[in-house]
Amino acid sequence: MAKALLVLDMQEVTVGKDHAKFFSYPEDILAKVNSVIEQNECNLIVYIRNLMKNNFINKLAPVKCFAGTQEAELAEGLLMKSEYIFDKYKGDAFSVPAFAAFLKEKSVDEVEIIGVDGGGCVSLTALGACTAGYRVRLNTAAIGTMFTAKRDKYYAKLKALGAEIGGA
Repeated sequence: MAKALLVLDMQEVTVGKDHAKFFSYPEDILAKVNSVIEQNECNLIVYIRNLMKNNFINKLAPVKCFAGTQEAELAEGLLMKSEYIFDKYKGDAFSVPAFAAFLKEKSVDEVEIIGVDGGGCVSLTALGACTAGYRVRLNTAAIGTMFTAKRDKYYAKLKALGAEIGGA
């Protein structure tokens, strides 16, 4: 079986040089994520982008991230070690059938998750992975979190499901 490193939501809108002011991750989050990517020994790295549906309601949102826009692109400076990129419109990457099928096709049984946000998409994807039967590791050395109360709630659930949570 195989392990995959999942890199979540490391996009221009969230961590790029001109990221939306709503997002306040540590300035070194990109460097931390790149360090994990560089040191990771698994040969299956998957990048996942979080997008918004381009509809009337979302056009009114203060922060926008639509397919085909600069905001949606993976952040400049993000270390790219594969061409595997999937787009999601919900917090849990396992809500994307093509992504779930890809992992099965690659015989993945374990996922390590890094990126943003520990109180949102990172934890929701980890919960989706647990539900789908994967061994799950959240590498907190490379997870940015703005929503700490939600992170703590999710991490408690994930630990109860057997997920490993820790740095490096």
